[in-house]
Amino acid sequence: MSSHTEKLPAKLPGKLLIVEDDPGLQRQLRWCFEPFEVLQATTRHEAVNELRKHEPQVVLQDLGLPPDPEGVREGLETLKEIVALAPHTKVIVVTGNDDRENAVLAVAMGAYDFYQKPIDIEVLRLIVQRAFNMFALEEENRALQRRQSVSPLDGIIAVSDSMRSVCRMIEKIAPTQVTTLLLGESGTGKELLARALHALSNRAQKPFVAINCAAIPETLLESELFGHEKGAFTGAIKQTPGKFETANGGTLFLDEIGDMPLSLQAKVLRFLQERVVERVGGREAISVDIRIVCATNRDLAASISAGQFRQDLYYRISEVTVQIPPLRERDGDCLVIAHHLLDERARRHGRALRGFTPGAIRALQEYHWPGNIRELENKINSAVIMAEGKQVNASDLGFAETPGDTEFLNLRTARQRAESQAIRRALALAAGNLSRAAELLGITRPTLYDLLEKNNITVDGDRQVGG
Repeated sequence: MSSHTEKLPAKLPGKLLIVEDDPGLQRQLRWCFEPFEVLQATTRHEAVNELRKHEPQVVLQDLGLPPDPEGVREGLETLKEIVALAPHTKVIVVTGNDDRENAVLAVAMGAYDFYQKPIDIEVLRLIVQRAFNMFALEEENRALQRRQSVSPLDGIIAVSDSMRSVCRMIEKIAPTQVTTLLLGESGTGKELLARALHALSNRAQKPFVAINCAAIPETLLESELFGHEKGAFTGAIKQTPGKFETANGGTLFLDEIGDMPLSLQAKVLRFLQERVVERVGGREAISVDIRIVCATNRDLAASISAGQFRQDLYYRISEVTVQIPPLRERDGDCLVIAHHLLDERARRHGRALRGFTPGAIRALQEYHWPGNIRELENKINSAVIMAEGKQVNASDLGFAETPGDTEFLNLRTARQRAESQAIRRALALAAGNLSRAAELLGITRPTLYDLLEKNNITVDGDRQVGG
């Protein structure tokens, strides 16, 4: 620790919560840190209330708190609760003289730093100022990571290896004219990828027209696609161009094409072969220049075998096929997307929410997500409205709360758990690339292999699969 001191400016931004039960020391600390917005608490309950209400960047906390001012149990419980509620907040614990063991334990539990009494105000000022600086730096890095997590494809968030591969594929085929088939479960973002194909193509300034083939009655779908002439059928009071014409020069997205009636499949096949349309009730052949992108959640091979889908049409629409993985197979994407959605919906609903509780994170990671991203959006939106605390918990998301660990960890266990978590996080950020993960951890690749074995983390190819 440096022996020189840093002079504080007249007024500093930021909130400092001082948790101290000694009135005299509390007054002294408040005076010393006057340049900051100082908040005070004397008990765990008060500290948590101030934390929820004001969201301070830094907490200066004595480990000896009532009703156990001579011990550390209440102080460690307070630290544990603060770290769980506000994991990015920097907590500096103040311990008694010759109490280094508990100070180190506090750091293992998530404290940023510790300081041993008797208090040297100048040194403590320096530690607090550096904590504020570190908070600001990490906040800037988090914002940068969020921006980098967003792929070059507008609106598509992908950190997993499987989804990044899809994004690279979209980028490669977007400038071409190939007819593309997007396959994936309901809610995986097929229309979003279709829009990305259009936006990255040379047709971007022309129309993008989407039609859901399953949402329109069979009797009307042909007219919707090909248009109709005046008097072609009852209710046709004027000439109306169809989606093929409307999309001229741009992209037509045929969503849920697996639900298209067989009679209409033949006409779509003819269009793909000749690139002309005839309106219902008309005889004029109208040339149309469009790119076709199709999508379905059906098994088209099974539909072909059952005689429900034309094989020749399948070959025409699948010049390139993109298989979109379900959310449960997109390692790491769920939490990144959840945080993005939480920030967006919190702003929309005017709620000041700061992330998820550990229980909520566990629930998000363990859930199967049969409805994929659409289901995740619905749960996040509901949670933002229903949440009563500063963080979204599992019950806000509609999941059962699971009790967290209540026992204090010994130092070796805490270190091993932190090491394992750091390795898994690095593997996720590096998309399973071991060389990149070792670089993020600041170690050599052979050392990473040793740590993978020590922590029972297995890697299959370039993907983390267990442990």
